[in-house]
Amino acid sequence: MENYELYKWFIVQTPVMQALYAGLFTWGLTALGAALVFLFNSTNRKALDMSLGFTGGVMIAASFWSLLSPAIAYVEMQNEMGLSDSPSWLAPAIGFFLGASFLFVLDKIIPHLHIFAKREEAEGMETNWRKTILLVLAIALHNIPEGLAVGVAFGALANPEILGLEGHSVFTMGSAIALAIGIGIQNFPEGFAVSMPLRRQGLSKWKSWKWGQLSAIVEPVFAVIGAAIVMQVLPILPYALSFAAGAMIFIVVEEVIPESQRGGNTDLATMGLIAGFIVMMVLDVALG
Repeated sequence: MENYELYKWFIVQTPVMQALYAGLFTWGLTALGAALVFLFNSTNRKALDMSLGFTGGVMIAASFWSLLSPAIAYVEMQNEMGLSDSPSWLAPAIGFFLGASFLFVLDKIIPHLHIFAKREEAEGMETNWRKTILLVLAIALHNIPEGLAVGVAFGALANPEILGLEGHSVFTMGSAIALAIGIGIQNFPEGFAVSMPLRRQGLSKWKSWKWGQLSAIVEPVFAVIGAAIVMQVLPILPYALSFAAGAMIFIVVEEVIPESQRGGNTDLATMGLIAGFIVMMVLDVALG
């Protein structure tokens, strides 16, 4: 009953506030996962690799089920209603490319270091920043498209124009909530995967948690940005959805999968990815 009351309270909030709360939820699960550093002094590399694989699976599934597919469906719906005559693949393709390009540029500019990499393997502009900061920035880059995806999903619900020909919305509250839950679930092991390497570097448990959770603080920020932009400029909706998808796929291919395979636990990492994909797919289909 309490959960139902919470849901009723949530659905009457503005889309920007819904995006904010959803972003805080995903950040909160990162912080919770990072807090495992208080309970464990070390972790199994196999578990970390499987967790990274799971993260990749969730992001791949979310990119299609929660972002690209609705973007294509939206354009098709607009064509059926006579509001547009563009190919259904055009806007999603452009948005997808722009999203990947955006992360490509950030990846080249912002100094960062992947979780299991050595200090001399840092990417982006050269800097003398500490390894701790570079690790946090790497995960923050990872979390930007996740925050955008959540924000765009809730922002899309603000417009009555998204109703289909039969009164059925291309986007639903359930699908937006499913996306937030999926992102939050994969953020939990991700938080642990960030805080433990920091602990192994000699940081205290408190500092390891502090830096670990800080990596996801960009999610509520970009969730609000994504929702606000879509609400103000409805025509960019399919571009915005596919933009977030392209950014996430770039992160998966450039960072998550290579890192999950780096420790030699390729089979475990691969099965983790399969599990993550299934979980996100089930969430989206069941709730959406």
